[in-house]
Amino acid sequence: MEGSGEEFNKYRSPLVSRYASKEMAYNFSDRKKFTTWRKLWIYLAKAEKALGLPVTEAQVAEMESHAEDIDFAMAAEEERKLRHDVMAHVHTFAHCCPAAAPIIHLGATSCYVGDNTDLIMLRDGFDILLPKLARVIDRLANFAEKYADLPTLGFTHYQPAQLTTVGKRACLWLQDLAMDMRNLQRARDDLRFRGVKGTTGTQASFLQLFQGDHMKVEELDRMVTEMAGFKRAYLVTGQTYSRKVDIDSLSPLASLGATIHKICTDIRLLANLKEIEEPFEKEQIGSSAMPYKRNPMRCERCCSLARHLMALLSDPLQTASVQWLERTLDDSANRRISLPESFLTADIILSTLQNVAEGLVVYPKVIERHIRQELPFMATENIIMSMVKAGGNRQDCHEKIRVLSQEAAAVVKQEGGDNDLLARVQADPYFAPILGHLDEILDPKTFVGRAPQQVVRFLSEEVRPLLEPYKAKMNVQIELEL
Repeated sequence: MEGSGEEFNKYRSPLVSRYASKEMAYNFSDRKKFTTWRKLWIYLAKAEKALGLPVTEAQVAEMESHAEDIDFAMAAEEERKLRHDVMAHVHTFAHCCPAAAPIIHLGATSCYVGDNTDLIMLRDGFDILLPKLARVIDRLANFAEKYADLPTLGFTHYQPAQLTTVGKRACLWLQDLAMDMRNLQRARDDLRFRGVKGTTGTQASFLQLFQGDHMKVEELDRMVTEMAGFKRAYLVTGQTYSRKVDIDSLSPLASLGATIHKICTDIRLLANLKEIEEPFEKEQIGSSAMPYKRNPMRCERCCSLARHLMALLSDPLQTASVQWLERTLDDSANRRISLPESFLTADIILSTLQNVAEGLVVYPKVIERHIRQELPFMATENIIMSMVKAGGNRQDCHEKIRVLSQEAAAVVKQEGGDNDLLARVQADPYFAPILGHLDEILDPKTFVGRAPQQVVRFLSEEVRPLLEPYKAKMNVQIELEL
């Protein structure tokens, strides 16, 4: 009973009770599922009537008038007696539609409502996710554009490497997200309807209903598919649609999970360096014991849930591999968990990442300090080239730089001091010919190559065009309940 505390006496999935959006939670709800079943029965009755079966307008109208008012308590009681969820809902629907009772589910098998509803939920789930992914890409594209020119240390093996820019690094994230966008769209567009196929996929029951008229059976399949909003149905099925469809649907979600895990791990690493931080609320507490801490909890949540999303892919892989012949029922309980949880989890991490992307904080002074600590070593080749241009001998200069670099490295590693290579260069009379140009030689912007130009071209040619279909849905901001 609402407000009685009874809901706290049983397990509730945190995917719904704690994290997921209302629209995705509804998409996999019992109400959406069972009202879709009723709509499918109405589509079937309408098509059968149109093709000449003894279904009346009054029966269809009666079904339509009760499409939404489901007596869930009656359905649960029926299922306890019958041990069959579809027949329980057939009986419940028939109870409020006595005139239509004889023609509800006419010629169909359980998978007519079960599998077709799953396909509708998968399609609608993709339609919820795609605009959210587009918003994440849009926010990170704005971030990349803003910081396209800001030099920062690159890292390979998590060791300082050649400079890049903050915006160029964000483009690495964006490239993966753009691949995910195309993969999700392709998976959504590849979905077909199961349609009306009968118990083993042969349409035998419908062929009997239409007294051997193959054309009417095909037209029935086409009409119901169209009413459900699909352009195509699978031409062949067993009792179910191929469970490889579930693999194709969950694979791009798992791949998206890998992308988001990598992005959020990068942000967590940069937060440790104090170069970039996720948004932090004014009254947010980072640690109960250490008041000064600003933990990257949003990115940690994304990584945690992304692991779950990636792990869920093993379910449809194994399910598809053990579907004997025309079908076995050991897919059912597994799919009740793996399909909704994959979409719910993807929904959550996209919403969270959008919130992160909208509030990323960059600390240019910290980034500059880290560059200053490493740049002298990286600049040695430029110093040598400048000395040669000023008339010096390349080999002599190389030896001078080598010795000074070793001395500076010893200060950093053995004494814990700052990198003083530049001071050593400035103090050595050998380098007098280039001292006046040292600031120019050491300008970080001269070490980033074509990174700024790559950002501009990548955003204009690959990212912005990808977002065009979603322009009308871009202005939704995410405020997380933490």
